[in-house]
Amino acid sequence: MVRANGAVSLRELARVVQTSEVTVRRDVRALEAEGLLDRRHGGAVLPGGFTRESGFPQKTHLATAEKTAIADLAAGLVEEGEAIVVGAGTTTQELARRLARIPGLTVVTNSLLVAQALAHANRVEVVMTGGTLRGSNYALVGSGAEQSLQGLRVTRAFLSGSGLTAERGLSTSNMLSASVDRALVQAAAEVVVLADHSKLGTDTMFQTVPSDVITHLVTDEPPMGDDRAATELQALADCGVRITVASVSPSDGGETGGGRPRRDVPVPGPRRHVRPGGGQPGAALRSAPLPPEQSTAGRVADLAPRRR
Repeated sequence: MVRANGAVSLRELARVVQTSEVTVRRDVRALEAEGLLDRRHGGAVLPGGFTRESGFPQKTHLATAEKTAIADLAAGLVEEGEAIVVGAGTTTQELARRLARIPGLTVVTNSLLVAQALAHANRVEVVMTGGTLRGSNYALVGSGAEQSLQGLRVTRAFLSGSGLTAERGLSTSNMLSASVDRALVQAAAEVVVLADHSKLGTDTMFQTVPSDVITHLVTDEPPMGDDRAATELQALADCGVRITVASVSPSDGGETGGGRPRRDVPVPGPRRHVRPGGGQPGAALRSAPLPPEQSTAGRVADLAPRRR
């Protein structure tokens, strides 16, 4: 599967071979020791280190259920009539398909796939950047793309990437893509990162969005026993990132589990949020208690910054 797709998540491997993720994780570790693949948090890729980047055909087969759940929740953050920017990626492409149902939007993007998903949307205006086409992910990059974003101001930027850590923030394996993503961030009042659990704790070569600039993270619930992902989420919460977690049921073809999906679980942190009504910056806020049927989905999301 790794050779065919370039990358695969542990959750998908366990589903295909009908065994536990613990067993799959052990086998992947053994294959890495033989030099046959590289482990990535929550998955495995062909050997290649920090600079390796899977192409679009490979990425479309990785964490598909997770991306669907993340896109569903992220679309709930967008209101009618907003102006937003949407970066390149398979997760942002899923988001764009849902944005097509929201009237009055203006969407600025450097992604041909995002633009295609919105091309026939009713009352959605699509603005493409300039630039040079990067065929591996169907995105416009280079100085033309960056210059076309100068002077732009929108409410939110929705971005994806190759890795996300609390220490460095969002990162990617390609220098040109990173540069355009930074220009997209400069145009937005808020930055929303869409990243499935396999990217948590993964660090790649070029930083795009530092942790203290990320306003909101939309991710999926890490598998049970994935302590590293849970630790990374807590560290991001400590940085002041608001976190929304989608629950994905492996048996339902990618629909979010636990009843109605949570749309927003804010976790304001100490760096910039002020509580409405006169609260002090840095006050630890928790979301409202979850209904019993959603308690698992919100287990990781209901984090508050730890007291220092």
